Amino acid sequence: MNDFDLARADHAYMFAFLQADGHLSQGTRNRGRISVELSARDAPILEAFQRICPHHSSIRFRTRSTNFASEHSSVIWRVHAREFREQLQALGLPAGRKSRFVAPPAGPFSARDYLRGLIDADGSVGRTGQHLPFVSLTTDSDPLMQFFCHYAECLTGTRRTVNRNARDGIYNILFTREEAVALARELYYPGCLALPRKLAAAATAASWVRPPDMRKAGPRRSWTGEEDRILLGAVDPADAAERLGRSVKSCAIRKWRLVGPRKAHRRFPDTCS
Repeated sequence: MNDFDLARADHAYMFAFLQADGHLSQGTRNRGRISVELSARDAPILEAFQRICPHHSSIRFRTRSTNFASEHSSVIWRVHAREFREQLQALGLPAGRKSRFVAPPAGPFSARDYLRGLIDADGSVGRTGQHLPFVSLTTDSDPLMQFFCHYAECLTGTRRTVNRNARDGIYNILFTREEAVALARELYYPGCLALPRKLAAAATAASWVRPPDMRKAGPRRSWTGEEDRILLGAVDPADAAERLGRSVKSCAIRKWRLVGPRKAHRRFPDTCS
């Protein structure tokens, strides 16, 4: 079977969506299925998948009680064809629980359409409560985190270092302001396959213009080993700031990170509380 090609925009998007929000189950005697269940409001994207899929598939609706609502309506898309399941597995869609193990395809694929599929399934785009544009992705996968950060850096020039959060060990990757505008315009281009509600939200994000009175931060300056040595030997934060050409606040925060809050408080009592 050669009719599912990740170099195609719609196929790359669909594959990423399945990696993030789909489920591949395996049974005995080569039985199994691929399924995606979404809120009923997102039925148009599953109807698009039914048109794209080169094999027979089904869509059905159901209403059930959940922890969040007494009546939740959802839509389910399913494919049972073994040939299709085997090809998706070969491309990088594992069976069962997969969140930490998924990765971008090894072969050629349409990167921006693939990334849009990930964001539609496991991310978000739009404006914050303060009307700032944002594009985000939540993932448990190291390769997907690295892919998103690398793609954004190539597009915007902004390098992002992301760590797993302390609460549940998940990566929450967030871009705002000009970086979010650039990502929204690049990923959600006219005529692309996307969740209609996120396509509309991306258009809102892409239309943002920085207000004239909003200060723009300069490029972040990394600390070097020599600067750390000078900082640790400085008498007070003002002395360190003058010698290093940095702000007093920057020196105090760096000191806190190097030696901990108690020792930093003793050395910099006027800036750390």
